[in-house]
Amino acid sequence: MLQFINDLAPHVVGIHAVGDVTKEDIENVLLPRINDLAARQGEINYLLVLETDVQNWTAGAWWDDIKMGFKNFTKWNKIAVVSDQKGVQWFTDAFRFFVPGKSKGYALEQLDEAIKWISSKDGETTESKQ
Repeated sequence: MLQFINDLAPHVVGIHAVGDVTKEDIENVLLPRINDLAARQGEINYLLVLETDVQNWTAGAWWDDIKMGFKNFTKWNKIAVVSDQKGVQWFTDAFRFFVPGKSKGYALEQLDEAIKWISSKDGETTESKQ
């Protein structure tokens, strides 16, 4: 299931994934928010807190997620994925070589750090926000 993360900066879409994630979750929860953000901002800052195994994503969910990535390919600004799955963190860090923009993987205990990074605008340091 995908749930919105509230109380983030308006230029960030935050999603919390728990349990099974289906094609309907992607279509009804994630895509509308990503499309709205891309239309409003012209770029996408995306925080995914992954507290479910990636094997809990259905094939349809993965396919829709991949299509969303390609549809918005030039609009990705920042992607932060928070997970205790080392493979997910590694993939997220490596993903930066394949998309414009930046991506970082974080452990669940680093959620606050991930939120600070994804919320800061380019050229702004976390210290300048305080």
